[in-house]
Amino acid sequence: MNHIAPIPFPPYDTGMSINKPLVGVGVIIKRDNTVLIGKRINSHGDGTWSFPGGHLEFGESPEQCAVREVEEETGLHISDVSKLTFTNDIFPKENKHYITLFVTAVCKNGDPQLLEPQKCAEWKWVEWNNLPRPLFTPIENLIKEGINPFA
Repeated sequence: MNHIAPIPFPPYDTGMSINKPLVGVGVIIKRDNTVLIGKRINSHGDGTWSFPGGHLEFGESPEQCAVREVEEETGLHISDVSKLTFTNDIFPKENKHYITLFVTAVCKNGDPQLLEPQKCAEWKWVEWNNLPRPLFTPIENLIKEGINPFA
């Protein structure tokens, strides 16, 4: 059996005694030929563009997390939530490591609201091939893997 050596990585304080990757959920909300993306502030990835999402809570499915996070962050109601893929995301500058579970969803109507203005500066609908830069690390990794939610 081949063993993959772990990436050298400095420890970080998660409030736990053992450092472990955290689990995030990224929600690619599709409307027509566009996706919803927001500009992150006051957190790791500050100034980058990201999909709605957040931490998976204990006992929650990725789909439940997606519905909850989208409503908390944007006020939008999504449907047709389905698993897409995952990425392994390391943030050396912030000493964080996440496994990001990506899901797709549909939102047929409504305008996103800035319900967490301390975390997101703005929301906008953009075409997949015209995503703004810089992108949040999980999205960069998603694109490197050749994932296209419209394919």
